[in-house]
Amino acid sequence: MVQPIGAYTLTSGRFWSAAAALLGLAGAVIGGLALARSAGRIGNGGRRGAIVALAAGLACAVIGGLVVAAAEGGPGTGYGIVGGYVDLVIGPIAMVVGGLALARSRRTA
Repeated sequence: MVQPIGAYTLTSGRFWSAAAALLGLAGAVIGGLALARSAGRIGNGGRRGAIVALAAGLACAVIGGLVVAAAEGGPGTGYGIVGGYVDLVIGPIAMVVGGLALARSRRTA
């Protein structure tokens, strides 16, 4: 049986799931800013930000999936499974926001 780990102990699983969550949140914020730029038609329409948001969301979802797949125990065991599931939610959100911004952006000649 897997023994619980302290709530404040930073294990590798918790570290990777937290790092991926921060990456996904940054991607969602950048995608939101790119979406606002594309609506206001400022600059290149936020195309670069949209691509960054897509990449960050994808990385977040992949890392979260790997953390969940590698976990050998449930919540409280130190494997970061809760954070991995959070990553599997945040990553696709960042990808959707980035995709919307990319679809709205216009190519400049």
